[in-house]
Amino acid sequence: MKRKAMVCLLCLLLLLPAACADTRSGQNGQVQESGYEQISQEEAKELMDTREDALVLDVRTEAEYEEAHIPGAVCVPNESIQDTMPEELPDKEQLILVYCRSGNRSKQAAEKLANLGYTNVMEFGGINTWPYETE
Repeated sequence: MKRKAMVCLLCLLLLLPAACADTRSGQNGQVQESGYEQISQEEAKELMDTREDALVLDVRTEAEYEEAHIPGAVCVPNESIQDTMPEELPDKEQLILVYCRSGNRSKQAAEKLANLGYTNVMEFGGINTWPYETE
């Protein structure tokens, strides 16, 4: 009887966090607990090439952006995204593909944008591992 109770308790402890979490599954199978989706750089590149409505958002500093950036990217530094909608991003339903240098600031910025009500935000990491063209 004790063993059966311990097995039930273990199952409950393993399943409870998953049952209570507010999560959604991303395109690449990763579960996100936030309002944005994390995608691979390959998926981001495919969206850039096929979706005319995609806005590529570089959230590094202006100086980092000037050194090199993904062609067509708009620079809105992560630090400037606060509690009001950035003027460079007027459409909260537009597909926004977010990147930075290594992936840390882009995750922060994507989370902030989702909290501001942007509904189609995808984060794809950093330019330091971007295998495609930069300018």
